[in-house]
This record gives sequence, C-alpha cells and structure tokens, in this order.
Amino acid sequence: MPIPQLHLSLGLTDNDGSVFYAGSGEGKVIVRTDTALIKHTISITISEQEVGTINLRTHLPSSDIPSEIEIPTYQMILTDDKTNEKEIYKVTRDTFFYKEQTTKKSIWSFLGLKFLAPKNFLFENIPFEPLLEEIETFDISKYRKLNSEELTYTFEKDKQTIQLFAGDINTLQIQKGISYFIIVDENNGKKLIGDLLYREKFLKLTPKVKLHIVKRKKVTKAMQTDLKGKTDKLIYL
Repeated sequence: MPIPQLHLSLGLTDNDGSVFYAGSGEGKVIVRTDTALIKHTISITISEQEVGTINLRTHLPSSDIPSEIEIPTYQMILTDDKTNEKEIYKVTRDTFFYKEQTTKKSIWSFLGLKFLAPKNFLFENIPFEPLLEEIETFDISKYRKLNSEELTYTFEKDKQTIQLFAGDINTLQIQKGISYFIIVDENNGKKLIGDLLYREKFLKLTPKVKLHIVKRKKVTKAMQTDLKGKTDKLIYL
C-alpha cells in the first residue's frame, strides 16, 4: 500500500499569540500541512486499437508444432496524475494455447500423399474482456514486481487472473487460467520498465497503479497458423 504524501501549502499570521508571529504586526510566511492527502496514481490503459503483430515463442518442444506464432498487438498508454506525461507502448491482449493439428485438403490428399499436404495448427485463445463496462478499471495490488530487468503485475477480479509482464519473455511460464498482457518493444520491455522506475523516483513514493482495459468489439476465439507460425486465419467471437 503506497504511503500518502502530505499536501504542503503556505499561510500567513499576524496574531501576536502565535509562535509564528514575526512582530510589528507583520505577517510571516509559514509552512503548514493540510488535512488533505495526495496519493499519486500511475494509470495504464490497454486500448482496443490494433497496431501491429509480434512473433512470440510457443514453448512447445515438438518439431511438428510452430516454435513461434504471429499474434496481434494493441496500443497501451502510460501516464500519471503528477507529471501528466504520456507514453505509448505496444502490448499483446491474447494468450494462445495449442489445441490440435489439421491437414488442408489439397490435390496431394486426393492422390493419397497426405504427408505432402499443407498442415494447419489450431491455437485456442482464452481472452480477457471487461464483463460489464466498456472500460473496466483494476487496482493492481495482489502481486507487484518491478526492477531493472522485469515488471510483473498480477491481480484477480471476478474469478479471472491477469498478469501484465515486461522483460525477457523466455522467463515467463505460461499457465492456463491466466490472461497475459505482454509488453512488446525492441529490448524486452526495458523501455517501459525504465519509464515506470523514473516515474516512481520522481513521485518519490510508491504510487498506486490502476489498469484500464477497453472492451474490444471483436474478440479472437482461435487462430490457425502454418508450420512457420504465420497466421492463416483468425476466428472471432
């Protein structure tokens, strides 16, 4: 829980009974503490705006299954209520799990040479979307890890578990039942990590962190890929 920061303000007194009285009827500038407390907040907004694709490892040892798959990325906005500085990042919103292998019908299949027929791989997605509102807000408080190499925020709501991750993707152990939001940049999420460390240092105290997730109009249910992991077909809800 972040420590609140006292809001300091300036005041004047010409009361000769006050310990702050300067004498000769002149007011003296003093510093006092207001009763109001400021708790700075860092806000992370994951939008529905698709901005590109990224290849992520599947962590599947079989040579018959793609070692990487191509998945869409979305715009993410980071800001805080003190500096109001905004930075834009890319993040994944879908976590795909290998389901089954299929073989396309082709002339090779009709000739009985099925081993030459192109193969498709079906990956099932377990998406996380706001249940009631168009934009849903979460306080990230259950689990927090932030250092120069890795960022991990984990929280639960309505029996759903979400993890926001930045760092070396090879260290992330994907588990069913968890929705992963993975930060994508040229250096394993280091830009976001540095941004957050800078903001926390500037704010001086560990701030609250709020995550806002915008509901998508189309949600990916499953994805078909070829042996190289290139997306062949996205299946939407």
